Amino acid sequence: MNEQERDALYAELLGEMIRIETVSVSGEHNPDKFEPFHDCLPNLFPHIYEKLEVGKFDGSLLMRWQGQSKENPLMFMSHHDVVAATGQWQYPPFSGTVADGKLWGRGTLDTKGSLFAMLRAADELAASGFVPKHDIWFESACNEETDGSGADAITKELEKRGIRFAAVFDEGGFVLHDPIGGADADFAVVGVGEKGTADLKFVAKSRGGHASTPGKNTPLVRLGKFMAAVEKSHIFDVQLNDVTAELLYRCSKHMKGALGFLFRHSRLFSPLLCFLMPKVSATGAAMMRTTVAFTMAKGSEGTNVLPENAYVIGNMRFSHHQGQEASFDAIRRIAAKYDVEMEVLDPGFTSAVSDFRSSAFSALEHAVAFAFPNVETTPYIMTGASDCRYFSRVSDNCFRFCPFTITDEQLTTIHGIDENVTVEGLHRAVDFYSYLMKED
Repeated sequence: MNEQERDALYAELLGEMIRIETVSVSGEHNPDKFEPFHDCLPNLFPHIYEKLEVGKFDGSLLMRWQGQSKENPLMFMSHHDVVAATGQWQYPPFSGTVADGKLWGRGTLDTKGSLFAMLRAADELAASGFVPKHDIWFESACNEETDGSGADAITKELEKRGIRFAAVFDEGGFVLHDPIGGADADFAVVGVGEKGTADLKFVAKSRGGHASTPGKNTPLVRLGKFMAAVEKSHIFDVQLNDVTAELLYRCSKHMKGALGFLFRHSRLFSPLLCFLMPKVSATGAAMMRTTVAFTMAKGSEGTNVLPENAYVIGNMRFSHHQGQEASFDAIRRIAAKYDVEMEVLDPGFTSAVSDFRSSAFSALEHAVAFAFPNVETTPYIMTGASDCRYFSRVSDNCFRFCPFTITDEQLTTIHGIDENVTVEGLHRAVDFYSYLMKED
């Protein structure tokens, strides 16, 4: 088959995966709902499924393709649950419609697309009689979008078995044009780590009362002052970490002017960048310090009642350099100034940062160069969370990358309306994974 024929076939097969609804819901435990999706996989990938040892962990999948050696295995992972598809879509979100050169549907990018590509690569290799040099494993969770318990349980089991992976490949960045602004080139943006994610509750208390005679600094007022202070103050340490410095350097080679010079010598101008980046870019701020977003709130039950207890929920993404406890302490201190108490609802999970100078990262760069000519690879620290954070328990080399070229518009459809992937180029994703499997 030529590339166009491959792309058309891959869109048709991926569409079958999209048509099986696999929405995971927070607080809902229903692993049986994912069985239809599990049942479709042997039909879509018959050659590799003849080789796989398949285990299930409460709806999540762990599979092993036996190689010539058990030493230095590789792990390929991509979850199969998706978020709900609300709003008005151009095409039904679980129809797998191909139109306008795109495959439309929830999960095309996040992340049934990459799950399809890695299993298709293995299926084609198995059909050719290929036997990997080392064991190749696949993991696909059914609750990545909710609590991550599948990957958590699986990595604990792998630890018990004493299995460590030479490299782990999960979802993360994509092939993007100009990922930071001003770099006129295409980059494969690979997450080598991710910020920790924690959920915090901030509570303001009072004796309550009637709204007709309010006092000063009632609970909601104190919470408002607290949130405004967090937004205005500089309570978290700003630092240009080594990964972000490397991202700026690699992008700078395709930039002109003063900004290109500054990024090209980012380590030298680190103090200046630490001062400027948080002021001009929310993305820049997120890469260089802990952040908190206030996402939920509750006061009294009545419009004329002063609350005895009011609260807001803050979603924290703590940086590696400041860490979990120091970040908690920083915001707890400012909360106390406004007589607001802090509760930790979910402390999050701290993942390691993998070395972009390692041979494992170099192998990934070669795979990108093979599948995506003229695309440069750059590391970065993810501000979002993925199941890959748990796999730092069983590997020193955890990389987060989805091998699809996407536009800024497509990026906004992830967890949004009209999620889609471009049909032309689907073969590149399969070739990317095939290269990694063959060149191990």
